Amino acid sequence: MFISDVISHLEEIAPSNLQENYDNSGLLVGEIGIELTGVLVSLDCIEATVHEAIAQNCNLIVAHHPIIFSGIKRFNNANYVQRTVQLAIKNDVAIYAIHTNLDNIYNHGVNSKIAERLGLINTRILVPRTGELVKLVTYCPVDDAEAIKTALFKNGAGNIGRYSECSFSNLGNGTFKAGLGANPFKGEIGIRHTENEEKIEVMLYKSQLNKVLDALQVAHPYEEVAYETYTLLNDDQNTGSGMIGELRQELSKNDFLAHLKSSMNLEVIKYTNLSKSIKKVAVCGGAGQFLLSNAKTAGADVYVTSDFKYHEFFDAENSLMICDIGHYESEKFTIDLLYDILREKFTTFAVLKTAVNTNPVKYFI
Repeated sequence: MFISDVISHLEEIAPSNLQENYDNSGLLVGEIGIELTGVLVSLDCIEATVHEAIAQNCNLIVAHHPIIFSGIKRFNNANYVQRTVQLAIKNDVAIYAIHTNLDNIYNHGVNSKIAERLGLINTRILVPRTGELVKLVTYCPVDDAEAIKTALFKNGAGNIGRYSECSFSNLGNGTFKAGLGANPFKGEIGIRHTENEEKIEVMLYKSQLNKVLDALQVAHPYEEVAYETYTLLNDDQNTGSGMIGELRQELSKNDFLAHLKSSMNLEVIKYTNLSKSIKKVAVCGGAGQFLLSNAKTAGADVYVTSDFKYHEFFDAENSLMICDIGHYESEKFTIDLLYDILREKFTTFAVLKTAVNTNPVKYFI
């Protein structure tokens, strides 16, 4: 088992192309070809996290937040970023960050974990992404259609929302004339032939396209495979920012605050007042002020997130309640999320959850 195996699995769930432009997710320290001794999962990677990994014989740290956001011009132990990176390099500990790409997925994402903790139902992405989907169209002999669709589905094509193995087919006639050097499977060179064919259409992510096309080439019986790809403008309901859902039953303001505090294991909540009961809940792990107007437009009664500035709380305007629960607090269960993702896939090596509380913010209660 190698570090590359863990990274490949994580990026199947949260492809790296889904990270935001400002982000720096990916393998930040180390090499993918190193044999794995163990994985330590954390929200942040700081010096204490690296020391913990060393003590636990884990040579890979999978963290939500990248320790490096911008270029480092010198290594002289001048700050915690430099000290953390140098300590990891000296002890052959790799650091992998899975940040906004994990924020931006519906299944197994940061916001779905918050929604799960709050018991929300009928959840959906608050602001879906566009331009991530591709339609693949191909043509094949009727007798080979099922095998080709199976190969496409196996490699990630045909997933739409909560449904899998989605495709559209219709029948028609394909023609071809084999030239010199071709390898026709029937008929003569230079004669036009007609074949009963099935047209297959599937949707997939841009990040899956090369893998799916490779599978198509292997499964298809023709020497030259005809296919077309189209970038779609459809909203992708599986990727995007934030999440919105509903409580199973309507709650008063105070009852919801108590539910939030208990569900997210909070010490304190900063919130704006609200004069109505609460049913529809929007969430965004980490700094979420940028989605406030979207939460309003979606009809949310409350928006659970973090890092609002003082004057930004006024923007609630009593149309919804802003609940700022703290950055670390909003994302701390991402540790459990990543642990479960890795333990479900890999059972032959140690996956550990950090025991270090990396939250730099403390509360005097």
